[in-house]
Amino acid sequence: MVQLTATPLSALVDEPVHIQITGLSPFQVVTLQASLKDEKENMFYSHAYYRANKVGKVDLEYDSALGGDYVGVHPMGLFWSLKPKKLLTRLLKKDVMNSPFRVQIKLCDLQSPLRNQDTSTSMVSVTLERWYVAPGVTRIPVEEGRLRGALFLPSGEGPFPGVIDLFGGIGGLSEHRSSLLASRGFASLALAYWGYKDLPSQLQKLDLEYFEEASNFLLRHPKVFGQGIGVISTSKGAEIGLSMAIYLKQVTATILINGPNSPYGIPYVYRGYTHQSIPYSLQFLSTNALGFIEFQGIYEKIGVEASQSLFPIEKAHGHFLFIVGEDDKSINSKEHAKKAIEKLRRHGKKNWTLLSYPGAGHLIEPPYSPLCWASKMPNLHWGGEVIAHAAAQEHSWKEIQKFLRKHLIPVVTSQL
Repeated sequence: MVQLTATPLSALVDEPVHIQITGLSPFQVVTLQASLKDEKENMFYSHAYYRANKVGKVDLEYDSALGGDYVGVHPMGLFWSLKPKKLLTRLLKKDVMNSPFRVQIKLCDLQSPLRNQDTSTSMVSVTLERWYVAPGVTRIPVEEGRLRGALFLPSGEGPFPGVIDLFGGIGGLSEHRSSLLASRGFASLALAYWGYKDLPSQLQKLDLEYFEEASNFLLRHPKVFGQGIGVISTSKGAEIGLSMAIYLKQVTATILINGPNSPYGIPYVYRGYTHQSIPYSLQFLSTNALGFIEFQGIYEKIGVEASQSLFPIEKAHGHFLFIVGEDDKSINSKEHAKKAIEKLRRHGKKNWTLLSYPGAGHLIEPPYSPLCWASKMPNLHWGGEVIAHAAAQEHSWKEIQKFLRKHLIPVVTSQL
């Protein structure tokens, strides 16, 4: 009898799954198909072909996919190669506390997915729960003063290392990374700064005092280590994260994922000081062969004027982890990280680590997340090659946690 097993059936989304098939005919070729429905009823699909061994077994830990959405030995390939049925749809979890994503894995005959993804006949199937929050994690809505967001606390008494989590141009409040960080032992504040509740609907300027309030709020919490906080930040959020590391003494560890080293588009204000944004030229806006917009070039050909807008990163007293997708089509993040590191070196600083990933795009998420190559915002090209991007997400997530623990958890020395 053919059996399909996937363990564990219920787990956090950053945990791997072991998929095996037994009971096939020797050397039989089959299709494994994965499907997922998001909270807006959008469907995502992936499939790969496998050949059983001489005893009729397939084990994704060891066996190579012959084709489909990927080729080679990739135990989690069915997850990170999921593609939206509706083009330009990004997979994002909104309700992280009350429901998981459910991924159905189907074992089909060889031709089924080629005929119709919606009606393929399976020999056997299994459904997995992929959670964004571990048991015992609590979510506390934050509406204190101007602050708007959600604080996620791990189970237990603490204290825990505290982290502020910032995303970029999508606005609103993104909680999926914070809930996972809390599941891994961090007190994480998912912080909104525009496009959410009574916050501005458009960004005209960025007031660093808002982020200073957030830093003090987190440090005051009785379950957070009081020595300093971390920031994990992506895209526009990484621009903010860099400025926080420079101007706010509370920030001692900063993760910058595909961000610039200058203010883009709008100025920063802090206690009467204004840091003007980098100039840009829309004539350098480009589109690729499929008509997707690439913003990368509009800031790249300005020259001396741009250098005058650089953040004074050498003034930061904490540590940096630069995470770069070398196929980023939104920002030339590799060049920005390079210039920031060169500036640190010129000032004798060694407070940085660089993780640069060939083939990774702009939207580097927690592991096993599907690549979002392009999305409607309007039709923006984010970049990334599926396999290389997946590898970057898996490796960087481990390094992110190591970095935060190293720089945020106090070292306890015993005294005899």
